[in-house]
Amino acid sequence: MRHVSHFTVSALLLGWVLLPPRVPAQETASDSLLTVDHYLDWEQAGDPQISPGNSVQYYKRVSERIGGPDKIHGSYRLFMVPGMGHCGGGDGPSSFDMVSALEQWVENGRAPDQIVASRVRDAKVDRTRPLCPYPQVATYKGTGSTDDAASFVCKQP
Repeated sequence: MRHVSHFTVSALLLGWVLLPPRVPAQETASDSLLTVDHYLDWEQAGDPQISPGNSVQYYKRVSERIGGPDKIHGSYRLFMVPGMGHCGGGDGPSSFDMVSALEQWVENGRAPDQIVASRVRDAKVDRTRPLCPYPQVATYKGTGSTDDAASFVCKQP
């Protein structure tokens, strides 16, 4: 006889630990040990130690299991952070507030369509960029400073 406990978490904010987001009711009755209603993940796309492809692969597998990107977009968002090194730093913007984004999603129902990240050098912000929910990427609009998040839009590649 097998005993499986089931826990529900209303929100989960993780940058590297991967747990399954909410799955359809018929699947939650099986071996899932944790159900997450809102799952916000980010991956350091410039990390030389851990391949960012792992998070993308996980996202795709969850998407396939649940029925496609449209089915999981309401509960799971993956944000790639270009140029961010392992747990911070790097050439890209690596300072951002995922906690507030998750709070707005859980408490007010406003899922993040982008999160502005900044790069700080010599104690001042010298670049901002939008972090986009995968598979979207920040795309330059063609006008404005390339160091300003307002000059970019999140689009499918």
